[in-house]
Amino acid sequence: MKQNKQSQTSLLLQQLDLSEHIEQFSSFFSRTHSLYIEGDQELHFRYIKALDRLEFKAPPKVIEFTNIKQHLKKRGVLNFEQIFEIVKIVRYFRYFKNRNIDGIIGEWMSKFEIPEKFTEVEKYFTHDGKFEENLDETLFSLSARIKEYRDAMSGALKQMMRSSKLTSYLVDTQVHFINNEDCLLVRGGFNHVLQGAVVGRSSNGFFFVAPDSILKSKEKIRFINQEREAIFYRYAEEFSTKLSEIQSFIAFIDKEFTKFDNYQARVLFAKSKNLQLIKNKKDSKILLSKFIHPALHNAKPIDINFSKNILMITGVNAGGKTMLLKSILASVFMAKYIIPMKIDENRSHIGSFKTVLSIIDDPQNVKNDISTFAGRMQQFSKIFQETSALVGVDEIELGTDSDEAAALFKVILDDLIKRRQKVVVTTHHKRLAALMADRDDVELMAAIYDEEQRKPTYEFMQGIIGNSYAFETAARYGIHTNLIQEAKKVYGDNSEKLSLLIERGSQLERELKWKHKLVDEKLETLKKKESQLKEKREEQLKELEEQKAALKRSYEVAISEAKAAAKENDSKSIHRAMNKANKKLPPKEKELKRDVAFKVGDTVKYHSNHGTIIAIKGEREATIEMDGMKVRVKTKYLRHTQAIKVKPQTDIKLSVEKRAGLKCDLHGMRADEACDALDKFLNDALINGWDEVIIYHGIGTGKLSYAVKNFLKAHPRVKNFIDAPPHLGGYGAKIVSL
Repeated sequence: MKQNKQSQTSLLLQQLDLSEHIEQFSSFFSRTHSLYIEGDQELHFRYIKALDRLEFKAPPKVIEFTNIKQHLKKRGVLNFEQIFEIVKIVRYFRYFKNRNIDGIIGEWMSKFEIPEKFTEVEKYFTHDGKFEENLDETLFSLSARIKEYRDAMSGALKQMMRSSKLTSYLVDTQVHFINNEDCLLVRGGFNHVLQGAVVGRSSNGFFFVAPDSILKSKEKIRFINQEREAIFYRYAEEFSTKLSEIQSFIAFIDKEFTKFDNYQARVLFAKSKNLQLIKNKKDSKILLSKFIHPALHNAKPIDINFSKNILMITGVNAGGKTMLLKSILASVFMAKYIIPMKIDENRSHIGSFKTVLSIIDDPQNVKNDISTFAGRMQQFSKIFQETSALVGVDEIELGTDSDEAAALFKVILDDLIKRRQKVVVTTHHKRLAALMADRDDVELMAAIYDEEQRKPTYEFMQGIIGNSYAFETAARYGIHTNLIQEAKKVYGDNSEKLSLLIERGSQLERELKWKHKLVDEKLETLKKKESQLKEKREEQLKELEEQKAALKRSYEVAISEAKAAAKENDSKSIHRAMNKANKKLPPKEKELKRDVAFKVGDTVKYHSNHGTIIAIKGEREATIEMDGMKVRVKTKYLRHTQAIKVKPQTDIKLSVEKRAGLKCDLHGMRADEACDALDKFLNDALINGWDEVIIYHGIGTGKLSYAVKNFLKAHPRVKNFIDAPPHLGGYGAKIVSL
């Protein structure tokens, strides 16, 4: 099951042209990992971003600890190489811990407490993993004896080469190392002056001879090395025993290093190529800003808003539709695994999907006796088994009748929408695009074609159905004008008019829906404002009634006091009580006299609202329109305002990158110039999706032809190449398949 999933991922990477990018990324791991980091992705991303703010050296390459942990569990004996793998990880974490880093990285490093038993083992290893023999007297003395024997052997060999008896038999004055033996190269008859063993013959018939005196010294060294190996083994046993007692610590650093390795690889890879780190959000929205697919060089950045369920990409042939589809799927895949990419991370938003599926290649297979359309149906049947998937389908109509395909795939896409799948589709079927265009959850996008330059711009416009420009594309790739004119006649004016009507009808329908949507939104806004005004009026009326009641109560109290004073015939008290009662009454409204004139069309302010005068009755009353409502008010409550009108400006600049043709002429160039020109030409050809090109280099001296052949052999995207037929240049040209 795991192998099947890995093979599916590998196939997806090939289909999305991500294999090289992932291979470069994987080279930053210290040991092999899967792309997915197990656990809480939000927490992982916090650690990655925190690590991204630091400068640090890369960890050393280390092996997996599976066998090491199994040996320790069974009380086995580890060799020094295995022990040093553990030492490398501990030393790297100690390097990080000693930097006293703040934040979550510092908190993480504080968890590493190195046991004393491990320190006792670690001290016996140098920085490059060699055993520290100076810490053991016996090993030190044995090493010294080996050095003495080697020096003696070297001196004996030099003395033999200086011997007058042997000089005439020596072929050269070098010491040869053959079959692990130090030898002299001598001629036949050497046995009269040199005792030793023949360990080999040279190609010229000479003899490689190991002198007996040297062999005896080497035998002594072998015995000493056996003693050393026995001591080393005792140390390995001792170290393994100590390490088996701290297995939990070893398992802990192994697990933590796996996490750290996943983090550092992403950070250092991003820094090495100036890439950004972004992860999935918990929704299905896709918003890409300045995204560039890693397989493209000097490409135009992609900006796309894919918030709906279906995105249908139409338009000119070789206009970048397939690459746009691959870019959307690739960005989601890389965000899912937090793989660095070239994107504006602050203005982009990538949703989360359980699976990323692509139906891109032609599934036709002769061995399995399956047609293109049947293969496509098999691929589509698998989509219905998935949940929360992002699916990319390139040329959805491939392999069957266009009208039947439009009806079939319309129903299929409707069903996928019900299943809440998110689908990106490229198609040349205007009928299918028109059938899907009336849905609110379908987004249309068309590749733009430059009519004046007669070539695609590799840019896209949302909300329209694009033309395929099949005739124009054929002319651009070298099809004769007469043939294209004949094809247009066969195609007929009616068919062309029908295509235009479909495109225009779809566009008008979408514009109408968009206008209806704006009107509905405006009506909803007006209803909300009307409701707010009613609520505010009711609140004011309620407040007014409460104030009237309060005034009435206070006035009645004052009148009661005045009546009581009247009964006592106290005139002074009566006047005081009446004055007190009159003060409780609301003040009379005084009209403000202003020398302000209003006329129809003036922009005015009424309380906190702005409106325009549409009618005036006398000098005291006017009718104003504000927020779609007409209100009759007194002019004394109006204030003049000044409307600010901004003239809309449009400033659009379009830059189109020029592309090469299908032919590349290298005549008159030096080899290095020709290779540079050929490399750029092939890059443009691959980006444009060309399968076959022709290269002219001429015959001449053959140097340029030789350089071109070597370059094509080394190019990773060249499938094969052959000499051109005689009428296209013969031996002076190459037909290249990409």
